[in-house]
Amino acid sequence: MKVRIDIDENLEEDEIIIRCSKLDDKTRKAYDTLMDITKESKHLMLYKGNVEYYFPAENILFFETTDNCISAHTVDNFFETTYRLYELEELLPGYFMRVSKSTILNLNHIYSVSRNLTASSEVQFANTHKQVYVSRYYYKSLKCRLEEKRKSI
Repeated sequence: MKVRIDIDENLEEDEIIIRCSKLDDKTRKAYDTLMDITKESKHLMLYKGNVEYYFPAENILFFETTDNCISAHTVDNFFETTYRLYELEELLPGYFMRVSKSTILNLNHIYSVSRNLTASSEVQFANTHKQVYVSRYYYKSLKCRLEEKRKSI
């Protein structure tokens, strides 16, 4: 794989192009890494009442659907967002993951996962009393992502 940087001072916006003969695992991983880097500095517009707040994505613990609205939870507060969960999945960095039909969580803030064989598993977050439940369908994927994260440290 060749890597090349062309500097063009006339460009209005930086652009990264990946040229490949086929989309293999190595190319996909390079693409995913670049996408995560571009999303990391993403600030989300959240609402509480009539006030708009701009939060860095890394400060959000989880998003959940409640009463036909999407709530974004931080350590000590929660806000509403106009995004749908499927839009957030596309928009958020790779350290976010859907863990149920109604929840997307930030893997970087997980403190513990309590497994329950007959029902949903419970995820606790660091420095807060907040918790979410992982459906059985997503549990294995969550464990794999947490294991990947642990190995990369």
